[in-house]
Amino acid sequence: MVRNVARPVWIFAVGIILTALTLRGAVTVVPPLISTINHDLPLGTATIGILGMLPTAAFGLFGFLTPYVIRWASLERLIVLSILAGIVGQVVRVFAPNTAMFLVFSVVAFGGLGAGNVLLPPLVKKHFPTRIGLMTALYVTSISLGTALPAQISVPLADAAGWQFSLSSWAAVSVVAVVPWLLAAVSPRSASNGSASRGSASPSTTPAPGIAAGPPAAPAELTVHFHRSPEAAAPKMNLWRSPTAWGLTFMFGCTSLNTYALFAWLPEILTESGLDRAHAGSMLALFAALGLPMSLCIPLVAARMRNPFPVVLVMLACFVAGYLGLLLAPAHGTWLWVSLAGLGPGTFPLALLLINHRTRTQLGAGALSGFGQGMGYALACIGPLFFGLLRQWTGSWTAPFMFLFATLLLLGAGAYVICRPKMLEDDFAR
Repeated sequence: MVRNVARPVWIFAVGIILTALTLRGAVTVVPPLISTINHDLPLGTATIGILGMLPTAAFGLFGFLTPYVIRWASLERLIVLSILAGIVGQVVRVFAPNTAMFLVFSVVAFGGLGAGNVLLPPLVKKHFPTRIGLMTALYVTSISLGTALPAQISVPLADAAGWQFSLSSWAAVSVVAVVPWLLAAVSPRSASNGSASRGSASPSTTPAPGIAAGPPAAPAELTVHFHRSPEAAAPKMNLWRSPTAWGLTFMFGCTSLNTYALFAWLPEILTESGLDRAHAGSMLALFAALGLPMSLCIPLVAARMRNPFPVVLVMLACFVAGYLGLLLAPAHGTWLWVSLAGLGPGTFPLALLLINHRTRTQLGAGALSGFGQGMGYALACIGPLFFGLLRQWTGSWTAPFMFLFATLLLLGAGAYVICRPKMLEDDFAR
């Protein structure tokens, strides 16, 4: 019999927050340095579009696959592997002899980050089932901080020590982040919990506000089973047929599509309008930094709401106003347009909160997280590439922004569905 030795809960809190800090640095450190990297590795318009697409493509693929392996290893061990993959990719890509190898090892780095994206919501549900709103606020705020800092200081670091050092330096944060998980991974408690996650559902539940707790969900796959009672048969719960899962997919995917399109192209939009490279980098950092207050406030507020769709409407209005300003007057009042556009992705922390508030157990959360983030990022990966292609084909920024406006309609439709006070398992209740 395995002895259940509990680790202090702060180890898991520190691990979640530090891991979240690493999930975007490998992405946002690159755009401000495109022109610098181009001196050593050719990065044409098409390559920049591909590079902008790679994070979401890798996040989608590895995020989609992660729930399939949750039953074979504990969440703690999987998060260690994902962080290590991110470290390897970030360090090795700066030594790439050509553009193709740079892109290949960028995929390795982004793949590790993609698995981490999916693993954090069920880890929150597993270790903090009664503090989901607070922990979601803290770790999404950490994601926002880890998004903004690389964009802000990547150019000064590159000017001081070279772009290779600037890109690889963020792997050091990942080295720190892996330490608490190494402690957790060797804990007997983690091993026993991992076994639980491969078998029957965890007894802890966290229903959405105003919703009675229902039957627990079982294995965290994209097609999972759950039991109403020990005697009842386990009906299939196919997430491909779930309105809740597709609602999260469109909300999450279109939020990410818009966010990564601006990560890839905002510096280009602003430098073309007359801003210098450092100023454009600062505006990108401002865009990313506004996720900090949104990430902290929105989960805490929305966790108390039965249906948080009104919050989504406010974020959509910010997106629209910011895009109109960037399209019509990018060189005048730039900080205002960037600020408004930066408030729009407040739908991101809300989507992550809803993963746990629309499922009953960590296993259901893992399944919904993998499907929603996997499919959502697959949808999002077309954003930077298609935005750039529209710019190339038309010679104007109008068509690319019209494309983003259209995706906001899909975002609103998906959010309307997932925000309804209905649990994922209820889509398959008999």
